[in-house]
Amino acid sequence: PEFPILEKQNWLIHLHYIRKDYEACKAVIREQLQETQGLCEYAVYVQALILRLEGKIQESLELFQTCAILSPQSVDNLKQVARSLFLLGRHKAAAEVYNEAARLNQKDWEICHNLGVCYMCLKQFSKAQEQLLSALQLHRHDLTYMMLGKVHLLEGDLDQAIGVYRKAVEFSPENTELLTTLGLLYLQLGIYQKAFEYLGNALTYDPTNYKAILAAGSMMQTHGDFDVALTKYRVVACAVPESPPLWNNIGMCFFGKKKYVAAISCLKRANYLAPFDWKILYNLGLVHLTMQQYASAFHFLSAAINFQPKMGELYMLLAVALTNLEDIENAKRAYAEAVRLDQCNPLVNLNYAVLLYNQGEKRGALAQYQELEKKARLLKDSGSLEIDSEMVEMAQKLGAALQVGEALVWTKPVKDPKSKHRSPSSSKPAGLQQPLGSNQALGQAMSSAAAYRTLPSGAGGAAPLPKPPSLPLEPEPAAEASPTEALEQRSEK
Repeated sequence: PEFPILEKQNWLIHLHYIRKDYEACKAVIREQLQETQGLCEYAVYVQALILRLEGKIQESLELFQTCAILSPQSVDNLKQVARSLFLLGRHKAAAEVYNEAARLNQKDWEICHNLGVCYMCLKQFSKAQEQLLSALQLHRHDLTYMMLGKVHLLEGDLDQAIGVYRKAVEFSPENTELLTTLGLLYLQLGIYQKAFEYLGNALTYDPTNYKAILAAGSMMQTHGDFDVALTKYRVVACAVPESPPLWNNIGMCFFGKKKYVAAISCLKRANYLAPFDWKILYNLGLVHLTMQQYASAFHFLSAAINFQPKMGELYMLLAVALTNLEDIENAKRAYAEAVRLDQCNPLVNLNYAVLLYNQGEKRGALAQYQELEKKARLLKDSGSLEIDSEMVEMAQKLGAALQVGEALVWTKPVKDPKSKHRSPSSSKPAGLQQPLGSNQALGQAMSSAAAYRTLPSGAGGAAPLPKPPSLPLEPEPAAEASPTEALEQRSEK
């Protein structure tokens, strides 16, 4: 008897597959598999590829495993098995299969790269770096540089990430994704000149790169140029009309222009598109506080705290809202939590001290005032004292009322030459026991002080006062990235 030639229809299967004529391809595969009793490896392989394209990952995995049984020494079969396991989220099993494939071929760039991505998803960052560096030694590739940079970002090592991306840009100077990411990292560090340079280069090669346009707009927004920023955002809105960072930033531009209703409208659209983004909820709380809508502010700030429970500034804003809602006990609890979490922002202690003073608790107010002075001195010594003029005026009034008005921290003017601060002796005497600042004024002082500072990078030590989440695109990628996935950026800063 004549044995069938297993590969006789392979050319036709291949032809239909590359033409994307999948139905005809599947018909030929069925015919071929019937004729060869399921032993035609190529037909099974292509059928598995088609099933994967149709989203049937589990079925494709079973067929690729069949191919691996038919040809156990084939590296390609093992790579496809591992790829299917990765797509199913079984990263550990995928890494084991890739390691098995690596034993058969130690100089395969794709195996090293994908192994690195698997280890990154398993949070084994040292192994991920080792594999990605091996991949770069075998073959320099943009995607490998991006994944290596992403590993450093996940470890929180910004300097190493910038070094990797700079090497990547030297290798591929026209890659807009790399240029944009590097610009965003410099923007995150506050090195605006270099950020502008790299983002400008990205826009030179791709004028429609919405991430670069959004980042450039955010830089202008940071420096108070709201109209130009809005012009940039108008361009982005055509490309990505459903981008939460875009509507967040547009809302904060309107907030800067004191168009509060428009700001709330845009921020609520951003919140609809990204309901779990705490930065948008923070900004909504801030705008509602400014508009003296304290119940709404409480609603959004408490939601933000659920997503970001370790941020002291959120508790301070919540306490301001509670104070205005006349819930003094809960306001005190919120301030106490804010003081515990935020070790560098003197604004928390000032607002807490004013609340305690207005409630007649002079001893507690004095303790908070002393803590306020300590934080202000640390900031002054580190050269980062840039405090809102209204806050300085309130601190002077409080110091005089508590009869501790000789503090040197508050006698020197801040950077704004137009604001003239009263000396402690000219403030109201403590004996009058007058309320030191209406809650409305506190809310406005807090919002203006918080409006253009970076979020605290961590408690403890003298750190710069924070910038709120009104800026876009801070690179902080998700760990669950596929080997072919481009670097994602976190939306707001």
